Parts: sequence; C-alpha cells; structure tokens
Amino acid sequence: MLDFFTIFSKGGLVLWCFQGVRGPAAAATAPVNALIRSVLLQERGGSNSFTHEALMLKYKLDNQFELVFVVGFQKILTLTYVDKLIDDVHKEFRDKYRNEFQQKGTLALLNGTFDFKDDFTRLLREAEESSRTRAPVAMKTFEQSLKSQKTIKCMIETRGEKPKEKVKPKKNKGSKKEGTEVAVPGKAPMGEKQLPGAGDREELSKDEILQKNREEFFKRHMKAGERASKSPKPEAQKEKGKKPRVWDLGNSNAKILDYSNSATNGSAEPGPVEEFDPDTALGDRNREPGRLYDLEYESDDETEEEKIVPNPSKTSAKKGGLGGMFGMLKGLVGSKSLTREDMDPVLEKMKDHLIAKNVAAEIAVQLCESVAKKLEGKVMGTFTTVTSTVKQALQEALVQILQPQRRVDVLRDVLDAQRQHRPYVVTFCGVNGVGKSTNLAKISFWLIENGFSVLIAACDTFRAGAVEQLRTHTRRLNTLHPPESHGGKTMVQLYEKGYGKDAAGIAMEAISYARNQGFDVVLVDTAGRMQDNAPLMTALAKLIAVNAPDLVLFVGEALVGNEAVDQLVKFNKALADHSMAQTPRLIDGIVLTKFDTIDDKVGAAISMTYITSKPIVFVGTGQTYCDLRSLNAKAVVAALMKA
Repeated sequence: MLDFFTIFSKGGLVLWCFQGVRGPAAAATAPVNALIRSVLLQERGGSNSFTHEALMLKYKLDNQFELVFVVGFQKILTLTYVDKLIDDVHKEFRDKYRNEFQQKGTLALLNGTFDFKDDFTRLLREAEESSRTRAPVAMKTFEQSLKSQKTIKCMIETRGEKPKEKVKPKKNKGSKKEGTEVAVPGKAPMGEKQLPGAGDREELSKDEILQKNREEFFKRHMKAGERASKSPKPEAQKEKGKKPRVWDLGNSNAKILDYSNSATNGSAEPGPVEEFDPDTALGDRNREPGRLYDLEYESDDETEEEKIVPNPSKTSAKKGGLGGMFGMLKGLVGSKSLTREDMDPVLEKMKDHLIAKNVAAEIAVQLCESVAKKLEGKVMGTFTTVTSTVKQALQEALVQILQPQRRVDVLRDVLDAQRQHRPYVVTFCGVNGVGKSTNLAKISFWLIENGFSVLIAACDTFRAGAVEQLRTHTRRLNTLHPPESHGGKTMVQLYEKGYGKDAAGIAMEAISYARNQGFDVVLVDTAGRMQDNAPLMTALAKLIAVNAPDLVLFVGEALVGNEAVDQLVKFNKALADHSMAQTPRLIDGIVLTKFDTIDDKVGAAISMTYITSKPIVFVGTGQTYCDLRSLNAKAVVAALMKA
C-alpha cells in the first residue's frame, strides 16, 4: 500500500499529489523535503531510492520538462510493482500534458490544472494486478536440459582410457619439438620419459615400483648436488649480527641522545631545550596573522587548449575549406534530446578519469550515474557537444558535493561558546599516522593568532611518544606567542595525565579545568585506531558520548583512495552502534592532511564528502604551523578535471 505519490516541478511547484493513508495533507512534506535537500540539491542521484525514517522513497526525473515523480511507502513492505508504476505514471502524465508544456512552458505549470486521479487509479490497479498474476516459473523439460544432448557412448568410462588422455598432450609436445618425427603409441620420443601405462602397472609388483621410484629420487638429488658444487663459493663469510652505524659528522657519545631521565609524566620539570628557529616553524612571514587562506590551484586550461586546437591555416591547406568546416561541426548535438546511448561512451571515460584521480571506484560510478539521470532526455543547444555537456554537468555536481548542507565556522562557534561562559571543545579522531597531533598544533596556532586561548588535552594514552610530541608543540607555540605579548596570559597549555589512563576521563577533567581557568578552546587529541578495531572504536564512542564535544573532526590523509569510504562508513557506524543516545553523535567535519603530496590526485576530498555529507573544514598543506588552508571547491574540481 502506497503512502503517497506526488508530481512536482524542479522549481518547487506541486502539480499533483495522491495520499494513500489517512492523516494530515502535509504528511508527505517532510520526506519530500528531505529528498530534495539530501539528494536532488546535493547531486546524489546515483540510485533512485531514498530512505527517510520509516519510509522508502523512489523517484524519477524528467529532464525535458523539469519534473520529479516521487512515490513513498513503508520500507518494511516489499512492493514489487513500484518501479513499474512510477514508469507508467511518468509516461502517462508526460503524454497527456505534453502539448501544454511545449506551448505554454512555465505558464502551464503556474496556471494549469492537472486532473490525473482517474488515470493514476487505473495505473495503480494494473500494476498491482500484474504483480499478483505473475506466472510461476516453469521447470525445464528433459529435452531442454544439457543432459539430453549427451549420448550414452560419451557417458561410458573404460578403465584404460584415462591414462591415454593424460599421456596424449605430452606426445603432441614431443612431436612439435622434433618437427618431422611422428609419435607412435607405445614408444616415447627421445629425450622424454615414458610414462607407465595401465599394462605396465599390472606387470610390475609393488616392491618393484617402490625400488624404481627410489632410484629416480636418488638420481635427481645427485644431479642437484653436482650443480651446487659447481657454483663459486663466497670469498669470506660475513659476520652475523648488526653493527651500529657511525656517521661522519655525528657524535658517538650516546649519553647526549638519552632523554629518558629528563622528565616524568605529570611532573613540572622542563624537558631538554632544543634549538628552535621561528622562521622555519612559521614558513611564510609575509602572511596576514590569523587569516585562513583558501586552497589554491593553478589551472592549465589555456596551455591545454593551445596543445589541442590545431592551426586553422594548416588544416585549411590540407583539407580545404569544406573539410575544415565539417571537421569543426563534427560531434555537435544540434537541438536533440540526450539519450543514454549518447552519454555512455563519455561517462565511461569520465569514470576512468575520476578513478585515476584517486576517487573511490564506487563513488565514481555513482557520480556518473547521477549525471546520466540529470541529463537524460534534456534538450541541448544547437552548438553543443555531448562531451562538453557531460563535463559541465559533472563539474557542477562535484562543486555541489564539496559544498555540503552545513558550513562549519569555528571562529563564530567559539565566540558563541564564550558568550555562554564555557570552552568550545573539538575532538580529533582518525586512523594511525594521518597527522592528528600535527594538525591539532596547526589549528592551535591559528586559534591563538585569532586571540583565543587553547588547552590541549593529551588523550592519546596508547602511542609511545604522543604526550612528548604535544609537549614539544606546546613549548614551541608558547615561544612564538609568549605570555608577555598577551598581557601575561598563557595562550596554550597542555593537560596530561601520562600513559595507560582512561581517555574519556582525561578529556572530562581537561574540559572542567578549562572552564575553571577560563580557556576558550579545548582540543582533544585521541589515539589513532583502525576502523575494524572494535575495542578502540568503543572507547572513542564512549569519549564522545560522555564529553559531548561541540565538534568531532575526522582526520584523513589525501593519499587514501577506496580506503576513505571504508574508514568513514565504519567510523560513523561504530559511533552510532556504541552510543547510548537516541540520536547518536557522528562525525561533524573532516580535516584533510598531506594535501601537498598528491599533485592533482585530489579524489579523496570527493570520496570523503560524498560519503559523510560533511564539509572539509581544514586542509593541511605542509609541515609548518602556517600550512593550514580552507577548502576551495572550485580549485579542487579544477585539479580533478585536469587531463
């Protein structure tokens, strides 16, 4: 039983609606609005179904007249006729009101009345009856089966046939080697071993067979020993064990490198002070303090066009005037509606191009499918090629994907938290080795330059050296921004409790300490964990559920390809499964690291935003504190579409 069926234009005008269950007329409003926000506006039309709470929605696009057909039903029901119904309704409605749409255009939608109830009832009844009266699948008769084609002779197996079949390919091999020699049954060619046949096995006893096998075994081992003795022996055998490497410019005194007794966890004794160059840590000294620059990418479109476009004078000299004219007009669509057959070759090339640019294969297929549904049936202009049309539609879809529904503005949210007299809490999570601690330090530096005090909570109590790494970053940040420059206020401080402790408890104590001491932001560093490690994922879900951070950032590297999909899906699933709340807290944003190492293979950004529908908040582009950028969607798409 259907809950509703609605037909509306892409401009938002509802043309006709059917309601199958009793209730308010606006019962279909929330699911349809969710479909528009999450699928149609976000260019995620790869599949024709969408789930909203307890409802399953299926939809079909009419690109020629800019119409959308949506049917909704309970997802626990298995309605096999829905696909047929939506196709039939689309065809019937389109054919019935085609002339109005073509003659009046938009006015037909505004002023037209669409009496479609009787037609819909008839189509619904036909679809339901066709699903009920489906004929059962008839069993094959014996004459239709493969067994009937076999003869009795081919099914009979004799005892002596199998060994002959095994020997046959070796005889043919020998005959090819000898050239003119013909293989005679019972005689093996020279240089080949004659395999014992069925008659030979009967003549030899078991003891004779064992003796013969032993002789062959000893012969093989004797030959192997002779070959080994002929190989040259090494002049001198290397001594076992490792030797420590001593560098020419290094110091052999190991006591200088021993930092184990310098400070213990939780003590106030300072660690060893290394030489620190602020210019190296900051990178660009001419930048504007506190500003988060957009990601830049220089497009080479002009140079590519110069390489592709031939010289018109040369082509006209070779082909003549008419030849050049016809060559220029080749491939133009010319006011025709696009079909799937027209787009398939172009979409296949686009899909391979996206996969080569590090987009996950599953995401690339869904993107191309979404573009195909968006363009199918659309009437093109006169001087437009299929390739340029598909490429432009794909570019628009990619830009839309990289600009998700919610935009995260960290500075605005920190100011809101300040007005509420509480710290703004950010939790960093991700797999091992992606750069969580390093980018946490970059974000700390950016927040300090904007005038906010930061408390770093060392909740990575698992990895050796994690606390010392944050301690080093804290010392360097305090060197760049000493308390004297901020009225005697310490702008960054580390809250640590050592190793082997409960991370959720440390985070809770750090937030309480920040509230009492008046810190503006708390950055929680967590241990790296693989998405399949259930105990560590449970601990992360506990940390997020107990402390309720304002922002949960997933840190992922730009080098990852298909793995990005698996990581994000399983991180979100683990957070949802291990959360005790009715509406579990999931990932709110993404930090994309190591972006300076990938050149134009920027597909990980598309994969991550497509899977989560969450924005990329920060992009790490280097190893200094200033190498932090905000995502520029157009720059990423330009790099992605570069040939």
